[in-house]
Amino acid sequence: MTESTSIQETVQSVITTLKDKPGALLPILHGIQDALGYIPADSVPAIAQGLHLSRAEVHGVISFYHYFRDTPPGKQTIHICRAESCQAMGGKELEQHVKDQLGIDYHETTADGQFSLEPVYCLGNCACSPAIQVGEDIYGRVSPKSFDAIINEKKELA
Repeated sequence: MTESTSIQETVQSVITTLKDKPGALLPILHGIQDALGYIPADSVPAIAQGLHLSRAEVHGVISFYHYFRDTPPGKQTIHICRAESCQAMGGKELEQHVKDQLGIDYHETTADGQFSLEPVYCLGNCACSPAIQVGEDIYGRVSPKSFDAIINEKKELA
């Protein structure tokens, strides 16, 4: 079985399981992303057909919500908090440093497939702003220097 066939089977299984739920589009999109890490563009026609929607309606929902990805994520996702407390404590400068160091912008993945970068609007770590999350780990009082150390450690563990 090819990877493409496996992806198509996963998508179809999620659609079949959830299509009869009220408001099934969002649960289906979440189910596909939970299973695959993203929503492949070539799954849009199957979703649309399964729910009797247009492709444009399905694509519109995927593109509206920042949570949904249409490309495979990196091995680890870096979330940068963009809430007020983090912004006030140097979050914008940290954000620019992270983008420069990784060579990517939000919703992108590094060329080596190691890291994806996503904004988040609160990590609940306001007393230790600015904060980031890498995978399951949350870090506070992150500076450009400490970010570099965190990323170097994550690269070594990979």
